[in-house]
Amino acid sequence: MFNKKFWTSIIIGCLFCTITYTGVNAIPLDDDTRTVALNSTEEVVLTPEQVKRGKRLFNSTCGACHVGGITKTNPYVGLDTEALALATPARNNIESLVDYMKNPTSYDGAELIYDIHPSIRSADTFPKMRNLTEEDLFDMAGHILLSPKVLPSQWGGGKIYY
Repeated sequence: MFNKKFWTSIIIGCLFCTITYTGVNAIPLDDDTRTVALNSTEEVVLTPEQVKRGKRLFNSTCGACHVGGITKTNPYVGLDTEALALATPARNNIESLVDYMKNPTSYDGAELIYDIHPSIRSADTFPKMRNLTEEDLFDMAGHILLSPKVLPSQWGGGKIYY
């Protein structure tokens, strides 16, 4: 009797944890929230699948250095909306972020930094970039642009004032 009750409670507990962890109780994002800039003139509505893939890919590929949209190597420049818009060229849309992931430049745009920043161009040095497709880059860029809408006070580390 004890054995049956014990294993039943373990199974129910594991099922509950699995359901909670995998986001069954997550609040779905509406179309307005999932709308991000495609380029300087057009917008695109990300599908729920793109949102999910973008988050997973970002966390596994970029998450070590950009946890929560913060840049560990330069915490003064995060992946928040303002910092992306002030970069040269501006990186506040999907097309510009995909371009950056292929050929990264310094924040002021003055020099290529693919030798020190993971990119498609430096995939030999940074193996996590090797198998990424154009669709993967698009979904990761969508995640970067969507995150400030979903986590406005947490994404990008907030502003630092002196």
